[in-house]
Formats: sequence, C-alpha cells, structure tokens
Amino acid sequence: MERKVKVAAVSYLNTKPLLYGFRNHPVMEMMELSMDYPAKIAQQLIDGEVDVALVPVAIIPKLKEYHIIADYCIGAEGPVASVCLYSDVPLNDIKRIYLDYQSRTSVALLKLLVREYWKLDVELVPTTGDYQDKIKGTDAGLVIGDRALAQRKVSPFIYDLAENWMRFTSLPFVFAAWISNKSLPAAFVKEFNEATGIGTQNIPAVVAENPYDLYDLTTYYIHNISYPLTPAKRQGMQKFLGYLQEDK
Repeated sequence: MERKVKVAAVSYLNTKPLLYGFRNHPVMEMMELSMDYPAKIAQQLIDGEVDVALVPVAIIPKLKEYHIIADYCIGAEGPVASVCLYSDVPLNDIKRIYLDYQSRTSVALLKLLVREYWKLDVELVPTTGDYQDKIKGTDAGLVIGDRALAQRKVSPFIYDLAENWMRFTSLPFVFAAWISNKSLPAAFVKEFNEATGIGTQNIPAVVAENPYDLYDLTTYYIHNISYPLTPAKRQGMQKFLGYLQEDK
C-alpha cells in the first residue's frame, strides 16, 4: 500500500489481549495505531478518518461499506462483567437510567432489553461526562468498560447486559469487532488477523502486564470476555442488527 492503514482501537482493559500481539509484529510496518473510547473511534470510522477500527457493532448500519477483517472480537457467551446496569434498587423499582456516552452498542442493547425483555417504563437519560455519582435511589446507570468493573464494588444490584441478552435470545453477544470501511489488501488482512489473535493465546502474559486490583483479570479474559468471532457470535450479531433495523 502507498500509505499506512489507519487503525483505531479502544484503550479499555478488555482490548489488551487483542492489542498484545501487535508489538514487534510485521503488521505494524503497514499501519498507524491510535486509541480512544468506542463511540469516538466509531465516528472516526464513519467519517473515514480511519480505515479500520475495533468498533461497537451498532454502527454497522451507519457505514456505507463494511468488512469484518479479523476472527476476534469483544464478545460474551454469558456474563461479561463490564457492561452492566447498576442500581441501588431491584429492576422493577428503577425510574430513571443514565446512559453511558462511551458506547453506542451497549446503549442500543440496554434500550432493547428495557423494551423487549424487561418491559420497563423508565426514563432514559443520555450523558456526556461522568454520571456514576447519580446512581442512587431509583436512578440507575448503564456503565461500561473499566469504570463498570469499579462500579461492581459500589452498587448492590447488577444486571449484566450480555447475560440478559443470552437469556432473551439464547445467542452470544458481540460488543465490538474489527471493521474496515473499505476493502484492504489481503496481505495486510492476513497479518492483522494473526497479530490480533496472539494475545488471546497468551492471557497470563497480558494479565501480568496489566496490574488491576478491582477485578480478577484472568477470570475476565477467560470467562467473561469471549474473543473468537464464532459462527454463533456472528448469528447473535445479525440478530442484534436486525433489531436495530426494526428501530429505524
């Protein structure tokens, strides 16, 4: 390629295994890597500012063209631990839910569960900055990523979105995938796919590099997050995208 492929990824703990293998890998000579939060890099992919990004799958309908270019994702086949609705009160007593500004997929999933599965009559409140201090009384909050792992120590009621999606659909869930907004050279895609899978085979090394005392990362990487983009996960992703199409 004449220029390097612009790649954007999320700097959360859950992406560390997917990024681990890039260091010292030949693919780095073909790409430029930048980091931000999910909704931000999603917009960069939509706007064409980057070529590839690890993005929330809810943005797929907004892309003119898309290609899933890796066999690895941020997915879950049960409780994911880091995408949850947190509350001081049981589900049916919640009156208002603050929505995490950092992820479109998680917000879309929460809205779907509120409407179709839990059937709650609640006020949904968008946020633009920190809002965790508002999670009290009958006001709940959707929190994702590293902040969600911290919130587990605070809130007595935790409703895991991936776990509830599984109960609702009997399918696993894909939060984010490596998506490009254009066709890329086969040589790059092959090297990229290989690099992004290395960390998933070296979880102890990834854990050792990321000291974290709020949650056991071995449990998180092996039992909560499920990285392979399996046929069942693709099926779950298509079902979720189907719900998004219905909402249009």
